[in-house]
Amino acid sequence: MNQLEKGSKKLLNAWAFYDWANSVYTLTIASSIFPLFYASLFISKVELVSAFGYEMKQETLITIVTAFTFLVVAILSPILSGIADYVGNKKNFMKFFCYVGSVGCIGLYFFDRNYIHLSLLFYFMGLIGYWGSLVFYNSYLPDIAHPEQQDSISAKGFSLGYVGSVLLLIANLAMVMSQDTKEGAIEMMKYSFITVGVWWALFSQYTFYVLPNGTSPGHKVTKAILFNGFKELKLVWLQLKQNLRLKRYLYAFFVFSMAVQTIMLIATYFGEKEINWTSDTEKTTGLIGSILLIQLIAILGAYLTSKASYKFGNIKTLIVINFIWMCLCFYAFFMKSPLQFYIAAGLVGLVMGGVQSLGRSTYSKFLPETEDTTSYFSFYDVAEKIGIVIGMLIFAIVSEYWSMRYGILFLFVFFLMGIVLLFRVPKENN
Repeated sequence: MNQLEKGSKKLLNAWAFYDWANSVYTLTIASSIFPLFYASLFISKVELVSAFGYEMKQETLITIVTAFTFLVVAILSPILSGIADYVGNKKNFMKFFCYVGSVGCIGLYFFDRNYIHLSLLFYFMGLIGYWGSLVFYNSYLPDIAHPEQQDSISAKGFSLGYVGSVLLLIANLAMVMSQDTKEGAIEMMKYSFITVGVWWALFSQYTFYVLPNGTSPGHKVTKAILFNGFKELKLVWLQLKQNLRLKRYLYAFFVFSMAVQTIMLIATYFGEKEINWTSDTEKTTGLIGSILLIQLIAILGAYLTSKASYKFGNIKTLIVINFIWMCLCFYAFFMKSPLQFYIAAGLVGLVMGGVQSLGRSTYSKFLPETEDTTSYFSFYDVAEKIGIVIGMLIFAIVSEYWSMRYGILFLFVFFLMGIVLLFRVPKENN
């Protein structure tokens, strides 16, 4: 089809619709059904798991594999972004990761402790597919939207993601709860992984149909440009020295994003192990219900954050959101009952969508005038992924030797640091 004009409603909506397609991964796989399924593979909460020649706590294995995946994404994204920027086909890379993730989700149907390494490969594929596609998805934002449109369309994307993922999770929950036996419920959980993979691949087609291939005229890949992405990252770093506002914002983003993403990735594992549920049924419905609550409130949170940023500025709004996250870490250390967990879930929902959408759009608004948006967003994504690796590893170490409660409490420090660093961002035009 003919390339649509930048800022056109159809182009913006098609871009935002990818959130509808891929957010089912984060909700069903990363946040709700898979953690419950994974816990069901073990006789007790304290049973150790053997993998890669070591015995470790159940949550430690998933945390380490997750951290490793983000490290791979951090290394690969500059290479792939450099190629995509040079060749002008970043949509093809976005497609590739989308389909890898979709196949990984479907493969989780076969997840088995007796074949733990193959099972973890499918988990790895889903995770790297989701985050790998986001490298290119995020880089489209300044290409398809004018600066004054970016906050609202970014929030719209997250809101669409929340609505779509909630619809599928409700269907998945109905599948699980329709079973009278534990074995039947586990089988329905496995089928839910297939629904996620199919949903993701199917609904992404509209986005792929409308989005342009890229901003470059198109060239062939040669060895000379294979590592062009790292050269571009170096150039971006050098240019940051001339852009104090963007540089200081990135420092703050690196720190608070590290904590936010870690909490979001381990929240359900925490709820499964640390909350005193009275039965397996209450645990299943309680955890999935909490995730649904988070998603529904997050729609309101993303909307309110967009309005607040318009009135008070992005940086001031982010400071308030980080303060709420900081309080949540302290609260989570002491919570034990399901009711306390539900209260935390509601507050997380209020700030989760806001910090994600505003973090992305603030970076986009602070960019200098350039057509090389892929390199700048590659830098953004690399910073985010390295932060997640550090956050997950710190959490894994603290929870392995102490407990998950101390791991959560430790993240309090990163939100406090994020607030301090946000105060140092120059105030003009933010």
